[in-house]
Amino acid sequence: MAKNFSIKHQTGFTAIAATCFIVLYLPIIVLVAYAFNAANSTSEWGGFSMRWFQSAWQNVQVIDATLRSFQIGAVAAMLSTIFATMAALATTRTASYPGLTFKYAAINQPLMVPEIVTGVALLIFFSRIKIFTGYSGLGYLIAAHTAFCIPFAYLPIRARLENMDLTLERAAADLYATPWKTFRRITLPLLWPGILAGLMLAFVISLDDVVITEFVKSGGQDTLPTYMLGQIRRGITPEINAISTAFLLLSVAIVTLFFFVSRKRD
Repeated sequence: MAKNFSIKHQTGFTAIAATCFIVLYLPIIVLVAYAFNAANSTSEWGGFSMRWFQSAWQNVQVIDATLRSFQIGAVAAMLSTIFATMAALATTRTASYPGLTFKYAAINQPLMVPEIVTGVALLIFFSRIKIFTGYSGLGYLIAAHTAFCIPFAYLPIRARLENMDLTLERAAADLYATPWKTFRRITLPLLWPGILAGLMLAFVISLDDVVITEFVKSGGQDTLPTYMLGQIRRGITPEINAISTAFLLLSVAIVTLFFFVSRKRD
């Protein structure tokens, strides 16, 4: 008699899944473990120590790069979330019409184009503006990160809008509420979990970005990821492991918060 087929029990799936998890997470575990290494090199274990976390905390370059990353990430996340919210409202609170699909593609374009292409394009574009204006501040990095983060903020906001019941908004319109009052009193409170999720996701994407930042930044404008990249070129030390561990914990905390916020439906 033929055995019953079950998609839940496939020969070899467990081994493949275990291999994938090992390949993905074992390097991270090793990185975190050697962040607590007392030795001066990552090639040997010298016992447990917090010295490299203290070293990173006292490193002025690390502090400056971290603060710059947070500054750029916070501003870019807020701006991209505002633009993404407006785009989501414009593309969901309307009847279907020719060209709507093209607008979806245009908004999500940074997700489809290789990041290095976007970086080179921004480098050429901003270099002309720098020559013309003489300005070389953080505004270029903020503008680049904002443009790149818009689709990441747009996706959870649009998903939230598409799953929202329109009954309350229609009732408000029947009671002669203005569009702005309907948005402020009904749409925005219901949309808030999606906006928070988009904001946190955009912040994490901006915080982790290397390629676009490397192309757009001027001298003395290293973010934490580009600073770490520069240090790795000189050789990996346990201090880099300590910085990476702190960065990892922060990213995990934000992504976990994003997960719980995006699950909220009430």
